[in-house]
Amino acid sequence: MRWMLLLFMSLSLPVLADLDYVLKPRQIAEDTWLLEGSTDNFAKANGGNIVNTAFIVTDRGVVVIDTGPSRRYGEAMRKAIAATTDKPVIEVLLTHHHPDHVLGNQAFSDVPIGALAGTTELLHRQGDAMAENMYRLVGDWMRGTEVLLPTRTLEPGVLNFGNHDLRLLSLGGHTGADLAILDQRTGVLFAGDLVFYQRALTTPNSPGLSVWLADIATLQGLPWTLIVPGHGPVATDTKPFEQMRDYLTWLDQLMRDGAANGSDMSEMIRSPIPERFAGISLSRYELIRSVSHLYPRYERAQMTRVDSTANK
Repeated sequence: MRWMLLLFMSLSLPVLADLDYVLKPRQIAEDTWLLEGSTDNFAKANGGNIVNTAFIVTDRGVVVIDTGPSRRYGEAMRKAIAATTDKPVIEVLLTHHHPDHVLGNQAFSDVPIGALAGTTELLHRQGDAMAENMYRLVGDWMRGTEVLLPTRTLEPGVLNFGNHDLRLLSLGGHTGADLAILDQRTGVLFAGDLVFYQRALTTPNSPGLSVWLADIATLQGLPWTLIVPGHGPVATDTKPFEQMRDYLTWLDQLMRDGAANGSDMSEMIRSPIPERFAGISLSRYELIRSVSHLYPRYERAQMTRVDSTANK
């Protein structure tokens, strides 16, 4: 029996050894480093590394923005930070509760992990189920990963880290509890998943597309110089906001028209995607998901109570 166990271990160890995120921080502004993920979907080939995380090296120490999709990612991120600076990590700021942004928390259990109150509540309620789903999607990359809740509640306002003042904004279009962070020294705006760029947006927890559109207007009105989306390439112009506004407006109108015309969900998921969105990663996949998440609300808005009509 022992020889069988040893054989299994010898076969599995090389596979596990290949599970390396190979994170390479890229400096995008003064003291500011980005770890850019792909715009693909979750897969065993990428270990769930489809997210943008970042860190800022301040006078007081390193501030981390989001911790990635797994404990292994968080540990790799910590090593990448140590290879970049000898300053200690002093704080983690989480933009929202989705698994690709928070399941690396275990690697930062020795420092405060800050999040909006709503983010902590959502992670408490949904975290275990999301982690289980990640295990199914990316397999061994998730080994040892467990949900670690934030330890500090963040409020809108300014956090001072010596030479970097970070303005925190509490928004909600993506999940109902979305933190955006503006570095007032560099003008870098960490938009989290309020902004997707060249990658179709996800809607599982969105309170409504009108809320999201209002958030885009708020973000665009800030004195930013560079936008870091939750997914997709960074930008120094307004194109991410324009693409988000265009896509959200189209998606909202598509479902309004569908509900008004009595279209069912199967018809809606086959809707033509405008040519201007054809080059956006996962556009058809995310349209299907968005219809399943949001379309019932549009259908309910078209319904009239029979008893209300009869009593008039």
